[in-house]
Amino acid sequence: MRPIRLRSTVRFLLAAAATAALGLTGLAAPASASPLDIPPRGANDWSCKPDSAHPQPVVLVNGTFKLMVENWAALSPKLKEAGYCVFAFNYGHMETDPIPQAAAELRDFVEAVRGATGAAKVDIVGHSQGGMMPRYYVKFLGGADKVDDLIGIVPSNHGTKNPLAIPAGWTFCPSCVDQQFGSDLMKKLNAGDETPAGPDYTVITTRHDEVVIPYTSALLTGPKEHLTNVVLQDKCPLDPFMHDQATKDPVVAQWVLNALGRKGPADPAYQPHCWG
Repeated sequence: MRPIRLRSTVRFLLAAAATAALGLTGLAAPASASPLDIPPRGANDWSCKPDSAHPQPVVLVNGTFKLMVENWAALSPKLKEAGYCVFAFNYGHMETDPIPQAAAELRDFVEAVRGATGAAKVDIVGHSQGGMMPRYYVKFLGGADKVDDLIGIVPSNHGTKNPLAIPAGWTFCPSCVDQQFGSDLMKKLNAGDETPAGPDYTVITTRHDEVVIPYTSALLTGPKEHLTNVVLQDKCPLDPFMHDQATKDPVVAQWVLNALGRKGPADPAYQPHCWG
């Protein structure tokens, strides 16, 4: 595992350095001239209207240092092909802004999606920070009655003990500080009820996570009728996916579609097709 973790470390630092040098900005507006705001295939058709079989539009929320066009390259078209209205956005200077600030951008984007589609609620699918940060929106910024499903893919729900979060955070990445295990943000977010009433919660994580350490940090506590925690290898023992590319895992896509397609969170008894 050490060579793999080293490569992940190098990618993390290079992405962070590029972000700091270029001052890249994520925009939540429905339209932008920035080439960085190219949506993934299947996303951001602002004329799309939900139907009775797919009543909530799906909002995709990136992980730290991610652009939507790459982060959702595999999952966005699958959701569109399944019949969902899909929306994605870049936010928070490549997701490095403080979590409360990012959550406010998500709130505004959700309002734009609701206004365009006429939907009362949205479903949120997020990766890493994007799976955790919407919980701040739900708990503190009025999102509880506007989100039907919140699906986190390898989310940093209780932070990470990865030591890289500390040096990266203190220099140019406040969200990295917020995502440290035991940070003030994590204490605030997880105090009391981890799964406030309103949404149904599905957490999808992998035992091979090299970024959110330990991988069990992703898991939430809450009533079973509104929460399902999924560890990929419990149903597909040979699933090799780690943190960075988890959104491209065909097994993850099956779990996401299962959660979106039923009342409540993902069915804990569901058995996905284990590829390979």
